[in-house]
Amino acid sequence: MKKLWKWGSRFLLLVVFLILCTVGVLVFQGWQVYQEAIRETPLSEKVGLVQKQEDYTQIGELPKVYLDAVLAAEDHRFYDHGGIDLFAIARACFHDLITLSLEEGGSTITQQLAKNLYFTQEKSLVRKIAEVFVALDLEREYEKNEILELYLNSIYFGNGCYTVRSASLAYFGKEPGEMTPFESTLLAGIPNAPSVYDLTENPDLAAQRQKQVVSAMVRNKFLSEQEAREIFA
Repeated sequence: MKKLWKWGSRFLLLVVFLILCTVGVLVFQGWQVYQEAIRETPLSEKVGLVQKQEDYTQIGELPKVYLDAVLAAEDHRFYDHGGIDLFAIARACFHDLITLSLEEGGSTITQQLAKNLYFTQEKSLVRKIAEVFVALDLEREYEKNEILELYLNSIYFGNGCYTVRSASLAYFGKEPGEMTPFESTLLAGIPNAPSVYDLTENPDLAAQRQKQVVSAMVRNKFLSEQEAREIFA
């Protein structure tokens, strides 16, 4: 029995060692990808390109209900974390292990902005790690509102729209600051899967997604039940 326990302990230590080595290799590879990316184009230059867009919209021009809807839908702890939400990552890792997939990544708004600035939509652990390093740079160099503003001016809304202003004009024919609560919550749900929730292609699916967004707003205390009902009244 002692011999079996001894060999079992050694095997466990070997497994832990191999896991740590694998993690170390992945982190090193992610660091290399990150270094190569910022060496080619510094972060400030990438941010400047976003801010120079003709239809760039400042956060102060957007309805509060729209901003709350985005936070509820994408990252309700945005103002509380430092660019990485460990709870969301743990939840996503558990889901991905169970499903043997990379369906969920636990990405914060900051990580999504990092991906939009530097990387493709490819699902890989190395890319995710590189994304984390860029996210930490963003959190160090920019205020939270600046990060959220950049995010809303660099995400895809379907229908060829890559900024909140172009999406509001394309879908509703109005400036984003003029969006109603109904329009705001509808638009906030689209970037989760823009090809699926594109209003011009799949209005019914977009409406289903909108209900999920409003439910998330109620669940995370951005709206009361009464306010949620009024949006659909």
